[in-house]
Amino acid sequence: MTLVQMQPRTTHATAVGRTVADAMDTAGPQVCDDMTVEVALAVMASARTGHLLVCDDSGLCTGLVTHAQLTAVRDGSAYSDRDRLRDILGDPGPFTSLVTTMAEAGHMMRYSDVDVLPVVDEHGSALGVLALAR
Repeated sequence: MTLVQMQPRTTHATAVGRTVADAMDTAGPQVCDDMTVEVALAVMASARTGHLLVCDDSGLCTGLVTHAQLTAVRDGSAYSDRDRLRDILGDPGPFTSLVTTMAEAGHMMRYSDVDVLPVVDEHGSALGVLALAR
């Protein structure tokens, strides 16, 4: 998966007119929220990615999990091999749309302290991701 490099501080001239649609990457692996943490880690390793988009039974994007989040859950004292992604997602986090400006998306990512932002359509289906290279 190719990361999109964004400058931490965009100037007004470079942000005007550019939208998330211009810079997003394909969605990559999408998994159902009933998947276990162990299986999700295996999928992530197989796909050689640091994140997975999580969808519900209807195919709507419910969030994004990272390798760091999953390993923290797995290494926690309350972990069970039956823990499902829906059990650990909690707050779904921020989403963005194709028409969001890059300046708005960058602000959202900095404010939310995330490196990857799911891009969804008007129905909530995942279209891609916007990734910040640090």
